[in-house]
Amino acid sequence: MSDADSPDRITVYSDYVCPFCYLGRESLRQYQATREDELEIDWHPFDLRSQKRNPDGTIDHSVDDGKDDDYYEQAKENVRRLQEKYDVEMDLDIATDVDSLPAQVVSYYVKEHYDYETWLAFDEAVFDALWQDGADIGDEAVLVELAADAGVAGEEVRSALSDEALREEVRRTFGEARQQGVTGVPTFAYDGYGARGAVPPEHLKRLVEGT
Repeated sequence: MSDADSPDRITVYSDYVCPFCYLGRESLRQYQATREDELEIDWHPFDLRSQKRNPDGTIDHSVDDGKDDDYYEQAKENVRRLQEKYDVEMDLDIATDVDSLPAQVVSYYVKEHYDYETWLAFDEAVFDALWQDGADIGDEAVLVELAADAGVAGEEVRSALSDEALREEVRRTFGEARQQGVTGVPTFAYDGYGARGAVPPEHLKRLVEGT
């Protein structure tokens, strides 16, 4: 396929446990629905819990990350406001107790080894499982089921989750995102320009089309 025939792509940095990433993807979906041509998502994982992780990758919830009760209450209010704006129902407002690293590892594996449609199906299923159903996307059994629905075998999921080299590769992508100036998610990037947050569809249109 020549470059002229290749689908347009927007880079998206996100973390599955970020409610604004879920809402931002809905905004992107609404913008995509207005386009004649396909706009693929070039997903890059981002770890909002990186400062709270132990050397083995588990989360130390006792680490002070500067986010107090007032911060989370304001975040919940913002989530509810955007839910109404984008007409999205969500089972949760915040997912502070869910670890997204396993889901990001599996998603990264699927992106690297399968076609775009398979990755997208898994990616959307992970988002929906957490924010629509309140499922623990850090649980291996949940990820196996979601992957199977997307056409990925369970043994591949279990192998990916136990692959320390793969996990380290994903961790490196987190560092690369920060080196590129990504400090929060969602971050959308297109042709050297960027937009951070669950921005509305018309903002994404301006980012991509310049209008």
